[in-house]
Amino acid sequence: MEERRKSRRMELESRLLIKNLRGAAEEVAIEISDLSKSGVGFVCDSQLDIGNVYEAFLTIWMKESIHAFLEIVRVEKLADHQYHYGAVFIGMSEMDTRRIEVFDTMGSMENMEK
Repeated sequence: MEERRKSRRMELESRLLIKNLRGAAEEVAIEISDLSKSGVGFVCDSQLDIGNVYEAFLTIWMKESIHAFLEIVRVEKLADHQYHYGAVFIGMSEMDTRRIEVFDTMGSMENMEK
């Protein structure tokens, strides 16, 4: 399968909260499967629509929080009423992009040491 990501994938053992911008604000807990400076992959129980934009609060290493908007670009139905989503960041600040790059660099260095 051809790699379509613009940036290297990172895995996080973290949680992400999403609010739907179209209607009542509903927070849903999701489990992050990978993160890069251009987007995020995650699993959740809620059904989200491709093309919709959601507000997200991402907790990264050292409990830092990144506020971002995500556009859903891919969905895969999993077992147990769960879905795996791929989303791209929309309008992320340069500072938050740099924070993810630093995390990526730290992860790369750890992998080289192993």
